[in-house]
Amino acid sequence: MTRYVTAVLDSQGLSALIEQDRKVTPLIRRLQSAGTDLVVCTNTLVEVSHARVNPAKLNRALSAVKIEAVTAGAARAAAKLLKGVGLHGHEYAVDATVAEMALRQPGPVVMLTSDVEDMRALCGDRVRLVAV
Repeated sequence: MTRYVTAVLDSQGLSALIEQDRKVTPLIRRLQSAGTDLVVCTNTLVEVSHARVNPAKLNRALSAVKIEAVTAGAARAAAKLLKGVGLHGHEYAVDATVAEMALRQPGPVVMLTSDVEDMRALCGDRVRLVAV
């Protein structure tokens, strides 16, 4: 397995960590044992926070990750990413902020995502995408 410096979790990746998904958890554990930093975007945290999420499980998962804020500069960069690939609108907004955050992480970077197609458009070949 390639040694990744950073692993970005989108909402599905974070949900898998929260629920200790049997398919995704072994991969996350291998990444962590290799010293890879797990990172999530603040928008991802908003996406996974809903009434059915167990607060204790959420807090346990969040204790294992670095949470990156969406600043004004990050929002502008995400909007530029969207424009660059011809996308716009609320359905792509969170993906764009997650992609922007992934692109500025120390590399090599891997992303655990449920949206490989959009993330590939936004990240190009600069981030390895793993479907979850």
